[in-house]
Amino acid sequence: MGKEKSLATVPPKKVGKSWLSRAIAWIHLWPSLVSAIILIVVCITGTVVVYCDEIMEWSAGDARYVEQVGKERMPVELIMERLKKEFPNYGNPSYMVAYKDPKRSVRFNMFSRKVGLRMVYVDPYTGEILKNDATIYFFYITAHLHASLLWGKTGMWIVDIATIIFLIELITGLVLWWPAKWTKATRDASFKVKWKARFERLNYDLHNVIGFYALSICLVLTLSGLIIAFKPLAQFTIQAAGGDASHHWEEQLPAADQGKVPAAINHTLDQFFAAYPEAKEAQVNTFKLDQNGWYGLRLARAIGLKSADNAKAFFIDRYSGRSIEVPEAAMKHEQVENIYWSLHMGTWMGPIGKLCTFIGGLVSTSLPITGFIIWWGRRKKGKKRKGSKESLAEERSMGSYKPRHLVKANS
Repeated sequence: MGKEKSLATVPPKKVGKSWLSRAIAWIHLWPSLVSAIILIVVCITGTVVVYCDEIMEWSAGDARYVEQVGKERMPVELIMERLKKEFPNYGNPSYMVAYKDPKRSVRFNMFSRKVGLRMVYVDPYTGEILKNDATIYFFYITAHLHASLLWGKTGMWIVDIATIIFLIELITGLVLWWPAKWTKATRDASFKVKWKARFERLNYDLHNVIGFYALSICLVLTLSGLIIAFKPLAQFTIQAAGGDASHHWEEQLPAADQGKVPAAINHTLDQFFAAYPEAKEAQVNTFKLDQNGWYGLRLARAIGLKSADNAKAFFIDRYSGRSIEVPEAAMKHEQVENIYWSLHMGTWMGPIGKLCTFIGGLVSTSLPITGFIIWWGRRKKGKKRKGSKESLAEERSMGSYKPRHLVKANS
């Protein structure tokens, strides 16, 4: 034999993971553990807000409809005067939502420092206040928890940083999910959930497999959330799409003129509903209605708190009731802003879009939890003997098995 060594005496040479693989695994694990609680709060509150419009409709109940359709609608300005008398501690209504359906009441978004945000439903024919609904204030608080943890600018930065971390986790998670080799075993482990497996395996699949299927929705929610959170990013997005984010053009819009009689808003709405038959709802900006010579108008199939389905925006001359020609870049701004809000709120494809967004929010909420359970379980195993049959079988079943050593013969 001489200097030749037997294969049995050659110690196995361990093949460790590359530095890049270790770095990706570290980045995927530790930042997510640090931000887990924040991400859970942000994701679950965002998920709750998805169906806010439907819940508000349900909460309004009979106040959504009038008892009797009148011959003529009361002027919007007169209704607003009645609201001011009825609610002297409330500010000017932010906006009014009117409907093409003559049986529907109109609703006003109002705010008071004492009681918070309210949605007030009014009979458009008699001016009778049908309901002062506080449901919107619950979603107002939930949305602010989602955006800032109710902690002002400090909370906003915490949420924004956590959101960036979540984006990184999604990307690194995809890299870690991707099998080294595409075999039947790895395909089954990557695309199928073993519902009848023991808890550790089931939890792993909920994190790994379900996380992959929801990845695209999670990315859309995360990226649109970052655009909304960072104004420079929102401005860049608007400008990249050809929009004008400056609002300087609004200085050229008509000023208020006390010598002119305003055109009837109800008549203007009738004209626009006739011109755009697909629209079912209209939103009129009323906050500065008595201070400007114009107001904003949106038509849509459905108008939510932050976005609208198939929305069209207009700027209306208050005295002529006609649409004002504004720069194309200004209209593009309105369109782009509604797009990223629609993506974030789930109104981008009607009920299907909301359902996908809701499920994506639930999965996003679960990922920090299932990830923590995976880490905790591995931590508890501690110094479990590497290479044991049980350990190798588990790694194979999760699609992550790699040979632990190579044996090389020396001649």
